[in-house]
Amino acid sequence: MLKTWMVMPTCLPLVRHRCHACASEFFRANGKFRVNANHKLLDAWLLALCVSCGETAKFTVLERMNVRSVRPELLERMHANDLALAAELLQDPVVRRRNRIALDWADAWRLDTGEQDHLHRELNGESAADDWVTDDSVLDVSVHFAARIPVRPVRLIAEGCGLSRAEVERLLTEGKLVSAVRLGGKVSGDFGFLLKR
Repeated sequence: MLKTWMVMPTCLPLVRHRCHACASEFFRANGKFRVNANHKLLDAWLLALCVSCGETAKFTVLERMNVRSVRPELLERMHANDLALAAELLQDPVVRRRNRIALDWADAWRLDTGEQDHLHRELNGESAADDWVTDDSVLDVSVHFAARIPVRPVRLIAEGCGLSRAEVERLLTEGKLVSAVRLGGKVSGDFGFLLKR
């Protein structure tokens, strides 16, 4: 039976960028924008605060754009400090490259396995895999990403199945865990796997 898991963001990721005031490397974006018009030209920045000292950094979104070439709904969302727009722009490779920033997704995502009683079973000391483990059982899982969050598949599988990472590595070595993608690195796009016990 095919199961579907979702990797979902829980908040905006931290932005890796060196602070000029305190040399910290992390900023937190909160969805605030600054828009400046100079005659017919428009500049827009996504604002972020240093997690250590509170210094504000401006990450360029639009630079010297003609006002007529900017979609009105985009401008409206910036004026409204749209948090969803901030999330979209942080994941835009052009914005990240232009501002020389990277994202740190630690503690900013969760795995939804579709199991309503997952937490209840953990509190009772049961494994998430207890409902499918028999001598000849196979777990067929399709993992989908709601955002491009780089995660190690071994970690996802361990968390979703209630196994240790060492046990997942052992199953991979024994050929009982198979996938079309390489499970050793990080992935940020949809993939599937089969786990035989």
